[in-house]
Amino acid sequence: MVTTMKEVAERAGVSKSTVSQFLNKRYNYMSESTKKKIEQAIEELSYIPNEVARSLKQKKTFIVGVISSTILSRFTTEIVRAIEDECQLENVQVIVCNTDDDSLKEKKYVQSMIARQVDGLIIFPTEENKKLYVSLVKSGYPFVFVDRKIDEINVDTVLLNNEKASELAVEALIEHGHKNIGIITFPLGKKTITTRSERLSGYRNTLGKHDISVHENYIKSGRLDEMPDLIRQLFHMESPPTAIIATNDMILEQVLIYAKNNHLTIPNDFSLIGIDDVSFASFYNPPITTVSQPSFEMGKRSARLLLDKIDQKEQEHEQLSDIIRLNPVINHRESVQKLN
Repeated sequence: MVTTMKEVAERAGVSKSTVSQFLNKRYNYMSESTKKKIEQAIEELSYIPNEVARSLKQKKTFIVGVISSTILSRFTTEIVRAIEDECQLENVQVIVCNTDDDSLKEKKYVQSMIARQVDGLIIFPTEENKKLYVSLVKSGYPFVFVDRKIDEINVDTVLLNNEKASELAVEALIEHGHKNIGIITFPLGKKTITTRSERLSGYRNTLGKHDISVHENYIKSGRLDEMPDLIRQLFHMESPPTAIIATNDMILEQVLIYAKNNHLTIPNDFSLIGIDDVSFASFYNPPITTVSQPSFEMGKRSARLLLDKIDQKEQEHEQLSDIIRLNPVINHRESVQKLN
């Protein structure tokens, strides 16, 4: 037998509207004794609020979707965790979809979430779905981009200062006497993802600032399954790089696996810096120098932006979007060798 709100009200000795106000956390004119009576009645009767009725009344589902690029990355999972923590404060549930950076999967998930009437979306976007996002902006649907931006789309976006991240890594290597610096990234192209293009741009610009030539052969990009061969190519060059920058945590892991399998020691055979401060970096032997992203802050800020958008019923579609860039921090450890 399902307990009703009416039964809770009768047990607590209050009206149904008072119970409704309690469930919706409207305590302005409610005494502590009344709150305790309702809490006790809910507990005694094992009452479960009818979320469907609540959503119909308030025209909300109290659910948001996160369209994630990959759940394999610790960086991404930390962002998602922070989003969930922030949403829980508002009693909003989170559904996570994993796209593997497949634009077709991304499009299907976005359309599916909207069809399920989720209140809004936080998206790790790809350029291929620009038309879809333009249409969502025009319709006034609440959504936020995180980690990546798409030019010419007026959407609130939270991301890292990516050029600064690679600049910190390159500067640290140059300070230790390195000039032959390799960099490994996921696939590049005409519609490349923000993090990849900006980190590569920061790499190029910082080398140029120090009058160091950019060797195109030192730049490797490809899918995760291609990483072992790309890393091998770097080390089998006639003049291999003395240092490598891994542009994310998954690539860093691949470089470390390659080094172990091929009996290469860090930093004696090559120096290494990773972007993303993975948990094992500080106790790996040797500890790995990393550039960390404020992932929890990025998740929290993106969730807050979305929740505020959802609460703002009457939005001006022409209002300017916020592009929030958070700064990285370098963690100097022992994986960079000083060259003479």
